Amino acid sequence: MKGFAMLEIGKTGWIEKDRPVCGPLDAIVRPLALSPCTSDTHTVWEGALGQRHNMILGHEACGEVVEVGSLVKDFKVGDKVLVAAITPDWHSLAAQDGYPMHSGGMLAGWKFSNFKDGVFGEYFHVNDADGNLALIPDEISVEEACMLSDMVPTGFHGVELADIQFGDTVLVIGIGPVGLMSVAGANMRGASRIICVGTRQVCRDVASSYGATDFISYKDGPIDEQVLALTNGKLVDKVIIAGGDCDSFIPAINCLKAGGCVGNVNYLGDGDYVKIPRVTWGVGMGHKKIVGGLMPGGRLRLEKLASLVQHHKLDVSRLITHRFHGFEHVEDALMLMKQKPSNLIKPVVIVD
Repeated sequence: MKGFAMLEIGKTGWIEKDRPVCGPLDAIVRPLALSPCTSDTHTVWEGALGQRHNMILGHEACGEVVEVGSLVKDFKVGDKVLVAAITPDWHSLAAQDGYPMHSGGMLAGWKFSNFKDGVFGEYFHVNDADGNLALIPDEISVEEACMLSDMVPTGFHGVELADIQFGDTVLVIGIGPVGLMSVAGANMRGASRIICVGTRQVCRDVASSYGATDFISYKDGPIDEQVLALTNGKLVDKVIIAGGDCDSFIPAINCLKAGGCVGNVNYLGDGDYVKIPRVTWGVGMGHKKIVGGLMPGGRLRLEKLASLVQHHKLDVSRLITHRFHGFEHVEDALMLMKQKPSNLIKPVVIVD
């Protein structure tokens, strides 16, 4: 089969590989829609996961089942399915302990384009199919289904990690597609004020439609100083970090109330250490919590998030700014994510 791969750090290209083999609990899926992620650019051009050779990229897709293992109970050939970017081993001790995303080791629930070939191939393999697939509701298009792979669950996990409550004032750092879903999730959770850090107008417009109330730009000065000016010197209740770098924790802690929480879902692609300001962290005793997490994945989560789209509680189509038709355009879509033009939020490749 053909696939678009990371050949080595800094280099990509099309390669030929054997079609993946289906184990007894697994499924082989043909993609119906694909989307590249900023994470792919970190992996290839920053070497964030280390060296990878001839590894097919991609972790955002929906597809059609073409083969199932002998022990798969709930899915059959021809089913059109949602596929989460994170596909845990649900029989593992880590999953039983409540951390399925780390089944097999730190971040090991993230298999696609990390430990095994990703979804940018003519076929891809899904482990533990009964636990990691979900049927696409008839009301959801394949391009919308693609947003449920990673953007929605990751953005919403930032909301969960930050523990947003009714009436909270929330700061969202970074309003790319994941940050936009954090805005939507915070709004659903009852945040009263959602302050967003972002500069691109297309993202600001969509953030407003999801419930953002205020905007600031890192280009206009220190984020924390702008937040304090906006809030008349008050600190925020919660912070979600969905973009930025290792220094983003500095303004997050500076802005945060005692008893507040920072939820980080940003993939830190480079740097050796995260910086935490000692004094505003209460010299280590300020009751300012920092939680970083990889989204859990799994069938139940997919079904619940799909239900939000199905019943018109969440419109994910606003994330999609660029559409390509044809598998051969995967490379074009990935380069868009690398270049980040001002009118881009998320590209989708529809496999006709």
